[in-house]
Amino acid sequence: MTELAAVKAALKTQSVETPSWAYGNSGTRFKVFAQAGVPRDPFEKLDDAAKVHEFTGVAPTVALHIPWDRVEDYGALAAHAEKRGVRIGAINSNTFQDDDYKLGSICHPDAAVRRKAVDHLLECVDIMDATGSRDLKLWFADGTNYPGQDDIRSRQDRLAEGLAEVYERLGEGQRMLLEYKLFEPAFYTTDVPDWGTAYAHCLKLGEKAQVVVDTGHHAPGTNIEFIVATLLREGKLGGFDFNSRFYADDDLMVGAADPFQLFRIMYEVVRGGGFTSDVAFMLDQCHNIEAKIPAIIRSVMNVQEATAKALLVDASALAEAQAAGDVLEANAVLMDAYNSDVRPLLREVREESGLDPEPMKAYRASGWAERVVAERVGGEQAGWGA
Repeated sequence: MTELAAVKAALKTQSVETPSWAYGNSGTRFKVFAQAGVPRDPFEKLDDAAKVHEFTGVAPTVALHIPWDRVEDYGALAAHAEKRGVRIGAINSNTFQDDDYKLGSICHPDAAVRRKAVDHLLECVDIMDATGSRDLKLWFADGTNYPGQDDIRSRQDRLAEGLAEVYERLGEGQRMLLEYKLFEPAFYTTDVPDWGTAYAHCLKLGEKAQVVVDTGHHAPGTNIEFIVATLLREGKLGGFDFNSRFYADDDLMVGAADPFQLFRIMYEVVRGGGFTSDVAFMLDQCHNIEAKIPAIIRSVMNVQEATAKALLVDASALAEAQAAGDVLEANAVLMDAYNSDVRPLLREVREESGLDPEPMKAYRASGWAERVVAERVGGEQAGWGA
């Protein structure tokens, strides 16, 4: 197999998971902006996600968020997904929207509130069983706003205890993916603020516990690709939440703010074997002012382009330059790959896969946007808290 053929073959195996919540209404902390044709229930979210997969060919799974995507029959929801040509992906818990969680959830000083939070996480594992989902994705808004508000070490003890109970409930082939976030909504201490804290808990829990890297959850200037390389080296990178940020956790389209960073991350994924492992490549974005489905299609394409460039890095030339201590040549090898126009390559990959070479144009020509505006009349649109 030629080098180009190998790159094409790898790109054809790529899978990017889209989030159900990105198809609903969202906004800023000041306003949620409604759009015509937005899904009214999880079934319609899956219908939209299926369109993204139809035109990109690499988005076969859809992450759910509970309780936003709660239904009476999860088997029926999974069957609906399969009928549409997609599958249920990660089950995301929600322990940050109830009044009880004002002082935390799994780390709350009140045992009754902690019990409520853990029971919700166990419910999410039940949903994994019913839908065939592999991954339970956990993000906690837990933390404190003021020094002395609560005991930092005790909160870590509570976190470890709750995670351990949920970990023991996982079935064969199921994983726990623990996400971290530098700040927000907690401002003084956050209970899972960085990859080191997440890694420490996952290491103690066992092989089924992995770390999730959300690309928007870092301090300015953080070398995210170093984190990726380290977690891959330790076998503890479970997945990504891809998005972009200019200032904080902006949840913009992946690759929109810093496409070079996305390339650097994907290079470390390829270099560390993550592209052919169980690493989950998920989007975690909110499309507040742009049309939902086109924004998700564009995001998937951005991941594809960064991946294609990463796969084109001349590994032999790079290793030779690094061994020789040739700083400029080593950097040039990476930059040559990054500066490659991979859009013609990806058009070829899509054509060879029986897809339209231009996903955005194909979606616009499909009439789906006009159809859902006409058909989704009445009911309550999905969105934050729906």
